[in-house]
Amino acid sequence: MTAASSNASRPTGPTGPAGADRRAALAILTEVIDRGRPLDAAVDAAFSGAGAALPVRDRAFARALATAALRHRGGLTRLVGALLDRPPKGRARQMLPLLHLGLAQIFHMNVADHAAVSATVALAPKPYRGLVNAVLRRAVRDRARLAPLLAADGVDLPAWLFARWQNAYGAETAAAMARALAVEPPLDLTARGDPAALAQATDGRLLATGSVRLVRPPAVDTLPGFDQGAFWVQDAAAALPVALLGDVAGRRVADLCAAPGGKTLQLAARGARVTAVDRSAERLATVRANLDRCGLDARIVAADLTEWTPDAPFDAILLDAPCTATGTLRRHPDVAWHRGAADVAKLAALQRRLAARAAGWLAPGGRLVFSTCSLEPEEGPAVARHLAQACDDLAPQPLGDAAAEAARLAPDAPEGLAAALAGFADAEGWLRTRPDQWAEVGGLDGFFAARFVKRG
Repeated sequence: MTAASSNASRPTGPTGPAGADRRAALAILTEVIDRGRPLDAAVDAAFSGAGAALPVRDRAFARALATAALRHRGGLTRLVGALLDRPPKGRARQMLPLLHLGLAQIFHMNVADHAAVSATVALAPKPYRGLVNAVLRRAVRDRARLAPLLAADGVDLPAWLFARWQNAYGAETAAAMARALAVEPPLDLTARGDPAALAQATDGRLLATGSVRLVRPPAVDTLPGFDQGAFWVQDAAAALPVALLGDVAGRRVADLCAAPGGKTLQLAARGARVTAVDRSAERLATVRANLDRCGLDARIVAADLTEWTPDAPFDAILLDAPCTATGTLRRHPDVAWHRGAADVAKLAALQRRLAARAAGWLAPGGRLVFSTCSLEPEEGPAVARHLAQACDDLAPQPLGDAAAEAARLAPDAPEGLAAALAGFADAEGWLRTRPDQWAEVGGLDGFFAARFVKRG
């Protein structure tokens, strides 16, 4: 639904008790914007305690509404500026998240105008109800005039970030990436066993890389096979770095910075003897829970990689390093507003340090894959180049053509995986995925991965 689309037939959306659905959305958005809390954590908080009684349908609407307001935050901010004579000051600023929620329903969601306006006004404190009502009604009345404000390339992104992408990828690609981020992404699953069987059981689409994609899925825990541990949630791009390690069956493999654990599960399902290391014991508890659900096992270590040292070398290492996570904005639009340009250099320095330590833990002949879910060149190619120059005993192993990649993959790799990997190779032979790629089937997260082999 575009900003200028007719909304005569729009439904009102869920109507929980006393507007509880939209009240939950406001709580989520306020936590993210005003307190800097990650979206997932804010959602969990909103649906705990009394929020747990909210019906599933209303919880889904609340999350979708808060996410839409974050996904389109830049454009919604422009709308507020055009609709108000002057920026709100003092206590009136608390109305900004509420206005964003109302405008998100009017311009970006399948919600009838009267429901969007009345339900949002009902949430406003009494002194500000007149203001919220006037702003939203004006937005409905002036929709056609306001729509061009939402059409500019990169309007929903922070200016610093979109400028970086234009510089790194060119104006056309940066604009395509920004457009891809404006679309709600599908749900991707990684199968513990046969991906084709999972696709059939869940009515999903089997991608060339072996991931199963669902466009409008129900709650994850209601999908066939969830209780039996037949799958876990993992973006199709996030599943690719493990493939670069090749056949890991029976090998001693480290998954460094392992949480949330999708790659740990991949490695364990492929028969590796996995050591999963992460500094967050809380996030590792989630990894353990998913391992248990899927009937898989791994050694779990809560440790800071800048201080931890293994007791013996590994046959293979995957370092999914801490980063700005700008490649995950399809699913985590809040990330764009929690980061700044200074974070790129800071995290790139940490990545160089961690990569150098990880290289020292690799046995001769072993493979190291360095990856990040960032679109920033400093957090990808620049770190890979530094690692190649700093470690004389590491030989880069760039991606080759489909035939070369097929020879390096595990024997049970999906038929189309080798060609897909070759297609994602950048000019240096590193793996690079972007949000605008595979747009015809729902896009991808932005990922970078570089593969090395230890000489000796």
